[in-house]
Amino acid sequence: MLKPLITLGLVLTFGTLTFAQKKEIEKNFKPKEAIGHFTYLASNELMGRDPGRPEMALAYTYIAEQLESYKAMPLPGADGYYQNIPFRMSSPPKSGSIQIGDKTFTQGQNMLVLDGKSFSGSYELVDVGFGLEEDFQGKDLNGKIAIANVGAPNRMAPADLFALGGEKTKRAQEAGAIALIERFNIPSIPWQLLSNFLNRTQMTLDQGAASDLPYVWVEDSKNTLTGDALQTTTAQVEGKVNKSVEGKNVLAWIEGTDPVLKNEYVLLSAHYDHVGVGTPDAEGDSIYNGARDNAVGTVAVMNAAKYFAKNPPKRSLIIALWTAEEKGLLGSAYFANNPLIPLNQIVYNLNIDNGGYNDTSVITVIGLGRTTADFLIEEAVAEFGVKAIADAAPEQGLYDRSDNVNFARKGIPAPTFSLGFTAFDDQINKYYHKPGDQVDNFDLDYAQTYWKSYILAAQKIANWDQQPQWKEGDKYEEAGKQLYGK
Repeated sequence: MLKPLITLGLVLTFGTLTFAQKKEIEKNFKPKEAIGHFTYLASNELMGRDPGRPEMALAYTYIAEQLESYKAMPLPGADGYYQNIPFRMSSPPKSGSIQIGDKTFTQGQNMLVLDGKSFSGSYELVDVGFGLEEDFQGKDLNGKIAIANVGAPNRMAPADLFALGGEKTKRAQEAGAIALIERFNIPSIPWQLLSNFLNRTQMTLDQGAASDLPYVWVEDSKNTLTGDALQTTTAQVEGKVNKSVEGKNVLAWIEGTDPVLKNEYVLLSAHYDHVGVGTPDAEGDSIYNGARDNAVGTVAVMNAAKYFAKNPPKRSLIIALWTAEEKGLLGSAYFANNPLIPLNQIVYNLNIDNGGYNDTSVITVIGLGRTTADFLIEEAVAEFGVKAIADAAPEQGLYDRSDNVNFARKGIPAPTFSLGFTAFDDQINKYYHKPGDQVDNFDLDYAQTYWKSYILAAQKIANWDQQPQWKEGDKYEEAGKQLYGK
């Protein structure tokens, strides 16, 4: 009888602790204040929180001021509560054409100049495969144009294409190339959809001289640009305009209470940007307010910062509000590649991103079941009367489309805590990246459940006596072993 009694005692003890934690969260939660944050961040005044617009300063200043008022501390190495990021706005050329073999590519039709300066002339082409580091080895690229495939084996998500493109242009520039052309040959992604989206001003990370290298996509859906077709090319690209823009991640930290575990960090994150101003809807509204995507997530992390500044857990916390997620996960990528805390001290990332919700009885956790700590999320949300479910729309590739993936690739266990959806259906698409995504049509009772559940989930993970791990067989398990030396 002794063992069952001990087990029952532990269950009762943990149940009592969880109830006390929930009660403390509810006691400290201020609904009017949280809804006020939500309303402001999704207001017309912020013009859709586009990182390229001046109103973005209103958003990051507001968030930073709240973190400071909560007594969350600036991260060492940051500029106060900011990590400054050198962005670059690159506009399409006034005209552009490239001749490769017997094919002519024209800007906006079957060709897109994504970055770099204007250029013209005839050049030798050098095929560099996928443009990976090993693909450049032994190749003479001085004064020539490198041509590669987009993406990389097993990395074909849209965010991967842009992230890898930046790496490839840097390699090409360092190798002395004149330009980098990528063959777009992914049949699952329609070229016309890309052309409509990308044939406009794009935001990228400024890589100095590498960003001046012309970076071009050409449509090659039938994989014809190979062999003898790749001898020389004639290019004429005119009227490129590029300008620098400074972006800001908003960061803070809260020191843990345990003398040992406080050297480990749980990263609580959400992106605070949205898509700005766009095509008007039927009512003439052109401001894409982004209440669901992702003001609600921004407020969740702000609420967590306020709570934990007064009630710190055993592990330390990093509070991170990312910029430019909608531009290709740029803010989180910058932090992941320029961390202010060593990545091997960050043991978990509880990220937030959202498209919307269609079921207020659940919280959808993108990546649920992939880490050893996920049961703690299930327990936490259950305390607030909702159920945690796994990704209900795996065909959307959501795990690899949000900021969490930049940390997962480094080896950090990183699910995304999303509003409840059981399918990526018409109810989601009604508001996703639409002007109608506003606070006045949001279920505010559900928002409060969501915010409080997030705090309890973060608290459980930050207090857990075990370090979270990827589950055996996960595609990021090996990266985790390398990062943490386990």
